[in-house]
Amino acid sequence: MIASVRESFNKNYSDERYQKYLSEIWNYTNGEFDFRICETPLFIDEELSQKLQLAANEIASYLLTDEFKIKSQDAIPANLSVPNEDSHPLFLQIDFAICADENGKPIPKLIELQGFPSLYAFQVLLDDINRQFYEIPNGFTTYFNGFTKDSYLDLFKTAVVGKHSLENVVLLEIEPWKQKTRIDFTLTKEYLGIEAVCISEVIQRGRKLFYKKKGIEIPIHRIYNRVIFDELLRKEVKPGFDFHSELDVEWAGHPNWFFKISKHTLPIIKSRFAPKCFYLNELKEYPAELNKFVLKPLYSFAGSGVKVEVSKELLDSITDRDNYILQEKVEYMPLIKTPDEFSRAEVRMMFIWLDEKPLLVNNLLRTSKGKMMGVDFNKGKTWVGSNIVYHP
Repeated sequence: MIASVRESFNKNYSDERYQKYLSEIWNYTNGEFDFRICETPLFIDEELSQKLQLAANEIASYLLTDEFKIKSQDAIPANLSVPNEDSHPLFLQIDFAICADENGKPIPKLIELQGFPSLYAFQVLLDDINRQFYEIPNGFTTYFNGFTKDSYLDLFKTAVVGKHSLENVVLLEIEPWKQKTRIDFTLTKEYLGIEAVCISEVIQRGRKLFYKKKGIEIPIHRIYNRVIFDELLRKEVKPGFDFHSELDVEWAGHPNWFFKISKHTLPIIKSRFAPKCFYLNELKEYPAELNKFVLKPLYSFAGSGVKVEVSKELLDSITDRDNYILQEKVEYMPLIKTPDEFSRAEVRMMFIWLDEKPLLVNNLLRTSKGKMMGVDFNKGKTWVGSNIVYHP
């Protein structure tokens, strides 16, 4: 993106330094590598930074519209609705592919959005370790809206903990120490001071919830929710409490927003930064060039169930049509120069939403040399995986 910065980074790169870099990161999981971290962050110029911020805020603004409020009422499966939903999500992620516009310049294109937390703690560590091992240009940051590490962590703590004592706030997950994202849970405890608790180990007594720490039952007053219902159903894990009952707890990230701000939202959004998208059950006729579209199930996570080769026969064969969307494909531009070939990039813009509007705070980078993002499409490849974006 910035030729001089990229050339300098690549020239000074070494596999030996990269291995030490990884060891420093994965020291938090006792040396076990849970996902691939890319050899390089992405350095972008002011122009693309402004486009990303404009696109993210423009997409986020749709979540304030009456159309969204009406459409999203149908997004939650009836058997998965949780009481006491708040007026907006606490956490919001908007994912953009970096594509080329008609003049060959980078432009963000919406891929997905989610009313659910991301790696808010891990990205802080990643920035720190990047700066420890690599030369990050002066004046470049990962944060937005003037945030620094300290002010970002203050806001993050306010969002997660609220006004409660730390021991009464838990990070809730399914078998947290078996998750690929467990490093984020470890760092959340380090930065915020809260425990990660498995959903099966929560104790319910009437409207109150508890967890055990050193054999002592501790009341739970607030839950930083990291449970993905799709995974909960797939793994057939039995929660220690009834999600659907009235509980004396606050949600730091109410579960309903996982569904309400999701693929279900994509067809609502009309923007130059958003590809065309349709609810399959509302299509009276298919787009002429189906090869330019991708079929996505509404309720899945991490790309499962996505069909990139779409035909009339495939669409006609689908019986539960209200569970799918048809989204126009985007073409990721070759963006990051690496020792063998260019890699492509997807940028997650991370928000915290405390007040009337969501506030853009940080980002996450995913890179690929395969047909799609993800491990399955990048086997045996280097200079791919997760990292972070630096901007002036």
